[in-house]
Formats: sequence, C-alpha cells, structure tokens
Amino acid sequence: MSLVLDAATFQKRCAGLSMVRHQAGETVLTAGSKTGHLLVLMSGSVEVVKNGAQIAKVSAPGAVFGELAVLLDQAHTADVRTLEESDFYVANAATLLAHDAAVPLYVAAVLAQRLDQANRALVELKRQLQAGAPGSVIGTTVEKVERLLRPGGDLAMPAIPTVAAADRHADAMAGSPGRRDP
Repeated sequence: MSLVLDAATFQKRCAGLSMVRHQAGETVLTAGSKTGHLLVLMSGSVEVVKNGAQIAKVSAPGAVFGELAVLLDQAHTADVRTLEESDFYVANAATLLAHDAAVPLYVAAVLAQRLDQANRALVELKRQLQAGAPGSVIGTTVEKVERLLRPGGDLAMPAIPTVAAADRHADAMAGSPGRRDP
C-alpha cells in the first residue's frame, strides 16, 4: 500500500471540507495576497496568470493551488482565474496539513513529481543545446519545462524531443537522408 494518495482518493479525503463555486472569469487566488488556504479543484477549468501572462491552464480534478505560498510562508505568486464555472474544496492550510498526514504527503508527491520531470527535461535541454538542436526543438523543450513547473503541472505530457530526434529534424531540414538511432 502506497503512503501517497492518488488524486481520486485525495479528493475523497477532501469531501468534508468547505466547497466553493466560482463563475467563469472570477479570480480565485490573487498574486501578492496571503490567504493561508489550499484550494483543490473538484471540477471546472482555471488559468494561472503570472505578471499578466498565462502560464497554465488546469482542469485536472485534484489539482492543488496555494501550496507553494503555504509551504514557503509567502504571498501567492500568481493569479488563479476560472475559465468556466469551477468548484473547489477550500481548506485552512495550516489545519489541514497539521491534522491529516496524507495531505502533506500528497502535496509533496505532486511537487516532487513536477521537480523530477522538470529536472529530466532540463538535462535533455542541455543535451539539445550542446548538440546544436534547432530552435524549434529547444523551444518545445522549454515549453515542456514551463508546463511541468506550473501549478497542477501535467505529469502525463508527451515525451521531450531528444537529441537524436533533433538530429533527424536538422537532417530533414537540410535535405539529407537522415540518421537512424542506434
């Protein structure tokens, strides 16, 4: 039995929490504010906006928002706005984290998965840069890293283009027959 809950089980554990519904276009968390709340997306879709730029769209039930502000004891660093009617569980973070050991483990696991995948993507990005991969391939990898590091980061993203794929792309662009991977 795993110590870390899956998203569905985590949501079931949250069922006793307060629930709030926001209409499309409402701001749920505001950059610079310090709410002390954790929000868990039950249904709907949100965007995460930082410095006026959308950095993520999230619709995965069980996605947690506000965790970094709570864990780092700082203000929220981005706005979270609903794109459609959305339901959230709302919890006083200090209470929830202190009284249910499964919650910090779930949040830690989500953050650890994002960090692990972002680290792997950064390693691949370094390989691409060293191999002189085309800008389009490098750009795709940078976008992948950004998606992985966002709140509610998509952990089931397609594979990152590899150096071998970049070589094939470069060969194709140059009109050469292309190499085969060993």
